[in-house]
Amino acid sequence: MHPILKPALRRGWRDLNTIQFGVAPAHALVLGPVDTATGSFLQLLDGTRGLPLLRDEGKRMGLPDDHVDKLVRRLSGAGLLDDATGGGAAADALRKKTPVMDRLRPDLASLSVVTRGPGDGMRKLAARRAMRVQVRGVGRVGAVVASVLSGAGVGQVDVLDGGVVESWDVAPGGLPVESVGQRRDTAARRLVRQSAPDGAPRRVRKGAGTPGEGEAGLSLVIIAPRDGLDAHAPDPLTAEPLVSSGTPHLYTGVIEGTGVVGPLVLPGTTACAGCLALDRADRDPTWPRMLAQWRSGRARHVHACDLALATTVAGLAAAHALAYLDGAAPASAGVRWEASVPGFDWHARPVSPHLTCPCGAGVVDKGEHLVGDTEPQDTMAG
Repeated sequence: MHPILKPALRRGWRDLNTIQFGVAPAHALVLGPVDTATGSFLQLLDGTRGLPLLRDEGKRMGLPDDHVDKLVRRLSGAGLLDDATGGGAAADALRKKTPVMDRLRPDLASLSVVTRGPGDGMRKLAARRAMRVQVRGVGRVGAVVASVLSGAGVGQVDVLDGGVVESWDVAPGGLPVESVGQRRDTAARRLVRQSAPDGAPRRVRKGAGTPGEGEAGLSLVIIAPRDGLDAHAPDPLTAEPLVSSGTPHLYTGVIEGTGVVGPLVLPGTTACAGCLALDRADRDPTWPRMLAQWRSGRARHVHACDLALATTVAGLAAAHALAYLDGAAPASAGVRWEASVPGFDWHARPVSPHLTCPCGAGVVDKGEHLVGDTEPQDTMAG
């Protein structure tokens, strides 16, 4: 182990004996009391020394024999310490790819903030390279989602869509203007390759080209239809193969002037598209009739999709996807997040499992979900 104080957390002395790590309340922590010798020793925790050398340095500074080990355990337990050589074999292999790591260092720094154990951030970053995500729909939202996931180190990002790129599909971070007239899937796959930190070609696995096939090998499916109605009111029949195969999937898109992120469906655990449809019909008996009209009477016109809203939605959807892939429980699980122009006021709409839905999520006892408080600072007293 080569201990290093997490560089992403800015440090400052609140007084002569108290250090604050971090600025934002969500991750800030106060350490104290810290004597002068220990404060000087902290400067040596920069990842260039192993524990034996750190113990020797501590002795030279007059620290007690077991002081270094106790300090390392204390900092590690508080989530302030990282390991410059940790993360396992996959992390070691990734470190050897210097150009790739240079691209991913901001992502690694962010992961180090939200993980507690030394080396956990690097372990999660390396694990992304073994994951496979499928994005269905590569318009203004889906294409940006695919490029962000690829750029954040997800090893394989498959994209599915039909037709050719239209001028209104073009968006910063998404499909470029030179792709107009090209096949959407071809242009999107090129975007994914160009966004990847190593620019490596993404091999499309057998069964990945058709919705409903190959779900069992996917870490996550993101459904981002160019027609936002299919995200706002997803078709349960289309989602059946995903639910039956146990494939997690996330809905996102823009309908008229409203952006939608969620729900993230964890089959058998959280509400699915069928639950959503049944719940809407319970609350509004005319909903199935209206939905049938909207789906059958689609006019041949360009759908409303504000560029700033679409970019915001894509970023939030990609963030929720990465949080799930990294092992967290994002706030979109069983929840739909919505924001509308011009206010852009995000609000959550819980989506409850329906008792009569064949997905089975409504008949399982889920227990209580505790949401942590992110406002007060954590304090670690000496």
